[in-house]
Amino acid sequence: MHAKTDPAPRRPRKLSSRERIIRAASDLLADNGYYGMGLNEIVRRGKAPKGSIYYHFPGGKEQIAEEAILLAGRTLAERIRVSLVKKSNAAEAVRTFVDRMSFFVMASGFRSGGALTVIASETATTSKKLNACCREAYALIADAFKDKLREYGFSELPAAALSVAITAAVEGGIILSRTYHSRKPLRTIAKLLGEMVKAVDPAAKRSL
Repeated sequence: MHAKTDPAPRRPRKLSSRERIIRAASDLLADNGYYGMGLNEIVRRGKAPKGSIYYHFPGGKEQIAEEAILLAGRTLAERIRVSLVKKSNAAEAVRTFVDRMSFFVMASGFRSGGALTVIASETATTSKKLNACCREAYALIADAFKDKLREYGFSELPAAALSVAITAAVEGGIILSRTYHSRKPLRTIAKLLGEMVKAVDPAAKRSL
């Protein structure tokens, strides 16, 4: 009989030049904003041939930024759906999630978490296309929070209102944590959001 062997570990999927460009743009948007992001720097950081930019993104810099914004929104929304689970109640789930986010912002040297925040404020009145992408990205994030709250027993209207409040508070907390180079603002937000969610949690009220 042949000895049973463990399957070989899967190798990480190699990113296409298009994906590398979008990810590089997302990092640059967080670092420098839209108006400080140059195509040459995207090519350098994304390790992609310059011709691939014009091939994949005929709309140039603005189209790349659109894709980077939506990537940021989809990534955070997916993280919310995966991570906001396995807690005894919604308040603890939200508090833990935001507190953990503060750690990742700190671990990145207070660089991460800012692509959407930066570009939304920069382009709110200067680019209809980018503003529309920011709206879509924020909607993805708020919807993810709302859906998780619904799973914890919240009705539609309270879940929708709380999801907007949580999204806004987290975005503000990221700005302050990056500004002060400290986890404290986001950790404070995490605690306050937990208390706010608990105050209107139907399950918590039933247990009183």
